[in-house]
Amino acid sequence: MEALERAFVAANRWALVALLAAMACIVFANVALRYLTNDSLIWAEEVARHLMIWLTFLGAGLVLRFGGHIAIENLHDVLPGRAGLWLRGLIVAALLTFFALMAWEGATYTSVMRFQTTAATGISFGWAYLAMPLGFVLLIVHLLLVARRYVVERRVMASDEIDAETAATL
Repeated sequence: MEALERAFVAANRWALVALLAAMACIVFANVALRYLTNDSLIWAEEVARHLMIWLTFLGAGLVLRFGGHIAIENLHDVLPGRAGLWLRGLIVAALLTFFALMAWEGATYTSVMRFQTTAATGISFGWAYLAMPLGFVLLIVHLLLVARRYVVERRVMASDEIDAETAATL
C-alpha cells in the first residue's frame, strides 16, 4: 500500500510539473513573440489561464497532504487527551463531506458548461472546469491516505521539498 501511495504522490507531482512547464513555455513564447515580432499568440493567455486552473486544483491535494493549507492549531493544544482526537476526526469528516459536495457540484457545473466554447481555442469549457471535480476527488484520496496519521498522531507527511512552516511565513 505504501508503494502505491508513493506512486500516486509522484504521479500527482509529475502532472503538476508538466502543467507548470507547459504554462511557462507558452507564456515565455508569447512574451518573446510580442517583443520580437510585435505580434502574439491569440490563444496563449487563454490556455495559460486554463493550465493555472488545473495546477490549482490538482496541486491542492499535495498541499493538504503536507500541511501547507492554513490551520489554526490553538484549540488542539488546549484540548485534553481524547478531545483533540475527536476534534481532528470531526475535521476530517467535515473536510471529506465538503470535498465530496464540491466534487459533485463541480461535475454538475462541468456538465452544464460542456456546450459552451472558449473564445480563442474553441474548445469546450467543460475541459477547463473538469479540473474542479477531479481536483476535489484527488483531495479526497489524499485526505483518506493521511487521515489516520493526522487524527491519531496529529502529524502530516514530511517532505524534503515542502516545508509547511516556512511556506506559511512567506
